[in-house]
Amino acid sequence: MDEVATAIADPVRRRILTLLRDEPLAAGDIATRFTISRPAVSRHLRVLRESGLVRDEMVGRRRIYRLDPGPLAPLIDWLAGLLPTDRWERHLDALETEVCRTRRERRDHGPAEHRREHTA
Repeated sequence: MDEVATAIADPVRRRILTLLRDEPLAAGDIATRFTISRPAVSRHLRVLRESGLVRDEMVGRRRIYRLDPGPLAPLIDWLAGLLPTDRWERHLDALETEVCRTRRERRDHGPAEHRREHTA
């Protein structure tokens, strides 16, 4: 997880991942989208490859990179554990309680009495 977190800490690498989210790209195509040098892009791709976030394959003379989001799962799970979960749960529990109370009142009083309460 630390290696993945380190890999996505850099904005250039995050942008590369975003580019690869939509389609596999050749290293040269990735490099043309940045103002940094091709060797610098290659170093970023190497970090992403070593972290497991991208896979590469040679197609002819071109190296094609594909996103592999699998290594993000442990990091996503850890981040999700930091979020407070009880806020929505409390709201949904309160809603469920209110729905049950309303159903119980309608069942106990019947539809005729329920209409009388609202028209009075």
